[in-house]
Amino acid sequence: MKRFHLLAATMALALAGTAANAQLKDPLPDSLSLGGVTLYGTVDIGYAYQNHGVPENGQAPGGLEYQAFTTTRNFAGSVSTVANSGLEQTKIGVRVQEPIGNDWNLLARVETGLSPTSGQLTDACASLANNSTLKQGQQTANADSSRCGQFFNSMAWGGMGNPMYGQLTIGRHNSLELDALAVYDPQTLSYAFSFLGYSGFNGGAGSTEAARWDNSARYSYQNGPVHLAIMYSNGGGDTGLLDKSYAGNLGITFEGLSVDAVYENAKGAVNLRSSFDNGGINPLTTSPPSPPALTPGLPPPGLAAYVSDNTSWNAMGKYVFELPEKDKLTFYAGYSHIQKAHYTYTSGTAQNDYAIDVGININNSAIYNMEWVGARWAVGPNWQFVGAYYHITQNSWTIGGGTTGTQGIGCSIAGLLCSGSFDEASFVIDYVFNKHYDLYAGVNWSEVEDGLANGFVGTTVGTSGSESQTTFMIGGRVKF
Repeated sequence: MKRFHLLAATMALALAGTAANAQLKDPLPDSLSLGGVTLYGTVDIGYAYQNHGVPENGQAPGGLEYQAFTTTRNFAGSVSTVANSGLEQTKIGVRVQEPIGNDWNLLARVETGLSPTSGQLTDACASLANNSTLKQGQQTANADSSRCGQFFNSMAWGGMGNPMYGQLTIGRHNSLELDALAVYDPQTLSYAFSFLGYSGFNGGAGSTEAARWDNSARYSYQNGPVHLAIMYSNGGGDTGLLDKSYAGNLGITFEGLSVDAVYENAKGAVNLRSSFDNGGINPLTTSPPSPPALTPGLPPPGLAAYVSDNTSWNAMGKYVFELPEKDKLTFYAGYSHIQKAHYTYTSGTAQNDYAIDVGININNSAIYNMEWVGARWAVGPNWQFVGAYYHITQNSWTIGGGTTGTQGIGCSIAGLLCSGSFDEASFVIDYVFNKHYDLYAGVNWSEVEDGLANGFVGTTVGTSGSESQTTFMIGGRVKF
């Protein structure tokens, strides 16, 4: 036993020495740049314990179902596993800013997210499909997302900019709301500790596939403390947006205060449903005429989905207090109002051209309100202490019926998604050695109630019940 204690003490001293050396000496350069081209990336790995959850899946965003707010209603027993992307999506990207004269720059950026534990590109659509043949309690992590295995599943855009005239880019962009949330979320879009990070629901104005816009043009401009941005997408048959969509952002920064307002109208947003809604058929591997559930001679159905016309209004802000000894205390707050309306589906697919099988679309009564608050305390150059609280309320929304799809069917008849609520609280300690290395530990608790808990084992369909989850995670990041 004494030997064990001696060994443990020796390891602790070795780790402490390594940490001290890492703080004093950083072997990585500030950036990996050649001319105006910069290679960058993040590897985020760790270990997680969940009192309720399902096994890790290298295709799912973040690898685990980190929140009780899930589309799969998939929790089984406790989970103790190697995990990834707790604080930040593991990624690799290239950023270009090449001067061409008269203060003009050519701009470009490509980025993709992947799992460092499996080496796979993040592919949420495949995670849903590959779990669709498995029963409750046998599934691995799966969820909808705008990251569906595209070679660049994050961003891919190019354009030009000038400090006086602004910046114009064309391609695949984060939504304006998603970019704003990265600034005003106290947990900076963490998968393991933030609803805003784990789910693209808010970033996509109510649909996670709309958190990134293909076929889009984005213009941004800043003059002193005021900044603005507008974005337009003409949609597409193989994207998360089937129709023309637009958004605007206006903000101001004055001394320690920053405030932004964002409006989004995402038309024809694709919403993939739970893997259980695929009727035990994997659309990626099934070919007719087997199994018998398929009609001979017809192609297999796509991923279960509905399509909606989303509108969101958002206001968010933060204030930074400069404290003695160069410490900083930042307070955050935000509010979102989201309405999901009926959209007449004609044709199209999900992200990365995944076929979808659209059921009856919703009518105009789906309304969500969300609030969040939090604080980040930076103590010296190394320590970060972060706490956050997120809350969502959902009204009693219904699906459409009748020949036009707009006649409402009450939730008690439809048996899905009546009124409900969601709460989440998290706390993280992050030790930053330097700009390239940090270690973190945190805890996250979340709970869904009533309609938002619909489908979890032990709840009454669409009316009452709750499901909660607690996640503990430790991890570290390497950034370059």
